[in-house]
Amino acid sequence: QVQLVESGGGLVQAGGSLRLSCAASGRTFSRYFMAWFRQAPGKEREFVAAVSELGRSTDYADSVKGRFTISRVNAKNTAYLQMNSLKLEDTAVYYCAASRGIHRMVSEYEYWGQGTQVTVSS
Repeated sequence: QVQLVESGGGLVQAGGSLRLSCAASGRTFSRYFMAWFRQAPGKEREFVAAVSELGRSTDYADSVKGRFTISRVNAKNTAYLQMNSLKLEDTAVYYCAASRGIHRMVSEYEYWGQGTQVTVSS
């Protein structure tokens, strides 16, 4: 069982930066791939980024490639999403998730956090 808690969301102007954190409980954090998804009002939840168990491999949605960076520190049971050059269309609730493999599909992820709101203003 893995419990995930996101933090770091907030209101930021377009062009600004935020760093999201995802703190995991349990001693098996390093066995899981970690990912970030987001869901804007009226839209489906979409994949943002994922990182492998030891942080050696990453995957990004085209919409965030070059602007967002996913990372993890297994000693702290924490995953991060550094978001730079934020755009209005990045506004959404951001969720972290854990899976046994690196995936882009929502259905492949076993554990989810409660989400943190990111709002980008003009």
